[in-house]
Amino acid sequence: MPDLLIELFSEEIPARMQTRAAEDLKKLVTNGMVEAGLTYASAAAFSTPRRLTLTVEGMLDASPTTVEERKGPKADAPEKAIEGFLRGAGLTRDDLEERETPKGNILFAKITKAGRPAGDIVADVLEHAIRNFPWPKSMRWGTGSLKWVRPLHSILAITVAEDGAQVIDMDVDGIKSGDTTQGHRFMAPGLFSVTSFEDYTTKLKRAFVVLDAQERADAIWNDATNQAFATGFEVVEDKGLLAEVAGLVEWPVVLLGEIGEDFLGLPPEVLQLSMKEHQKFFSVRNPKTGRIERFVTVANRETADQGATILAGNQKVLAARLADAKFFWENDLRVALAGMDDWLGALKNVTFHNKLGTQAELVDRMAALARDIAPAVGADPDMAEKAARLAKADLSSEMVYEFPDLQGLMGRYYIEAAGEDAAIAAAAEEHYAPLGPSDDVPTAPVSVAVSLAEKIDKLCRFWSIDEKPTGSKDPFALRRAALGIIRIVLENRLSVPLLPSLGDKAWSSDLLSFIHERLKTYLKDQNIRHDIIDACIAMDGNDDINLLVTRARALSQTLQTDDGENLIQGFKRANNILSQAEEADGVEYSYGADVKFAETDEEKTLFAALDTAEADITPAMAAQDFTTAMSAMAKLRQPIDAFFETVQVNSDNATIRRNRLNLLSRIRTVCTSVADLTKIDG
Repeated sequence: MPDLLIELFSEEIPARMQTRAAEDLKKLVTNGMVEAGLTYASAAAFSTPRRLTLTVEGMLDASPTTVEERKGPKADAPEKAIEGFLRGAGLTRDDLEERETPKGNILFAKITKAGRPAGDIVADVLEHAIRNFPWPKSMRWGTGSLKWVRPLHSILAITVAEDGAQVIDMDVDGIKSGDTTQGHRFMAPGLFSVTSFEDYTTKLKRAFVVLDAQERADAIWNDATNQAFATGFEVVEDKGLLAEVAGLVEWPVVLLGEIGEDFLGLPPEVLQLSMKEHQKFFSVRNPKTGRIERFVTVANRETADQGATILAGNQKVLAARLADAKFFWENDLRVALAGMDDWLGALKNVTFHNKLGTQAELVDRMAALARDIAPAVGADPDMAEKAARLAKADLSSEMVYEFPDLQGLMGRYYIEAAGEDAAIAAAAEEHYAPLGPSDDVPTAPVSVAVSLAEKIDKLCRFWSIDEKPTGSKDPFALRRAALGIIRIVLENRLSVPLLPSLGDKAWSSDLLSFIHERLKTYLKDQNIRHDIIDACIAMDGNDDINLLVTRARALSQTLQTDDGENLIQGFKRANNILSQAEEADGVEYSYGADVKFAETDEEKTLFAALDTAEADITPAMAAQDFTTAMSAMAKLRQPIDAFFETVQVNSDNATIRRNRLNLLSRIRTVCTSVADLTKIDG
């Protein structure tokens, strides 16, 4: 069984596109092969800045011959119908077989489709893949019609069997396939031929090309950390940057450089972001001071001076970039020390949303809401209001204008420099959090108040103008805001009823339902079922997320016990019988169950059990002790089961029947005082 090797060699492919492109090549080619009947054992794809590579092992040397049986028209059908069937099948009348069926004599054809050599199939599949490749952006060059991300130079396509390698004959817009490729652009630019994937990777490495992106990334990280460690420093980990840099070089050469003394006073985040965005440099930290004092750059070639010239050029460019950052930092500090009034005033000219006013108006709303929320989260109202007023001041700063990702963080630096309380400064950075599911939530009371105010205001304002998420579209990140509220409340164990903050508006209940849906998604990962949450949402106080989840967790734990699980069956039976009787009789059986009308011991036992449960549940619910309340409810399982085993509810005696239905009503009342068990599945 032969193997297959394909390489598409081009000008530099953007790093962000390489991994996806390698997977697309693998998918397009292997799917096309399988659809043509050409199966294989395994396949792997690779990428470098200048090539996409696919290797396939254990491929059939040809697709199998197939025989298809096709049903035709009736034997006595019009001649034109039979001729049409013959043309479609590519057969003559002598090739048809006539068979007797319940619907009469029918003509059948057996169509034999001969297998095709693997090379012919791959040639067709690969050309189709090249011409229809899903690049995010592509270009034409020269006079041809072919599109590729960058000009495509060569196609290496060979099958490898025991008797050697064979070129798959192809010609795509004048680019003919072959068995040759090129090495590193500068260090080994010449052509060389290959005979197998192993030969290919070996010769590439000799020609200063590391094919595997992960191998390049590992080499970069190992060299960078070793060089930093040798000088007493440590590299700041950045997996995204590492993957990107691995896509910029075919032969990584790690160089450790120094940052000029003039720039070491910049905040480390400024240095790190500036070097990452503009230069693709890794930051190197002094573990003793926490400062970013050096950098790592990755060259794409070895040089006679061990990279000294490259490093000198990079340090010169970096100095120019950091000079700009230093200028922004010093200017911003002057404004901060003056009280930031200029920045706050500038927010009046910045639109938050064309229907919702300016950033300054947003800040006013946040400040008022943060003051209202503060007592519930243990924050000082004056501090919460001031923190909210300053939280977005840095949006007017030069540094944040240049580096928007630093918003909030720079606010903390500037507010600290202005001499404000550390809690107010921290709120500027933390009020955006959490931005993602793995981000920490704010825990300091002032930060919590401002963060909740920002997110609640965002949801309320966009709901008020009917700008809600639809399907996968959520341009204003409202789902993230709702999840942020949920996580802040739960992880800080806060009792913060949301309805007063949402306001008494027509859309408030709809917005609360939206938050509840986000809560269901969040709790699903904690193995709390949707129906359990629904049973708790149906109760009073469902705008207190912490209270709601505490109740849901207690109910979930109860239903995992035998008593809890079986109680649901007894409750549903009682509720169904009661509901049917109320509908049939046109009355509500909700009062008057009296033990003196009980005829059986099981009946009397149930009366007593309900009295005991009610006596335990009422104070427990008042104290929000849901675990005790659920446990008391679960103890009803046995007396309810015994009641239904021995008692006929629909007695011929009207008084007894009414009393038993009122007893079922007590079951419903007692159980639904804990949670709405009608919402529970099963």
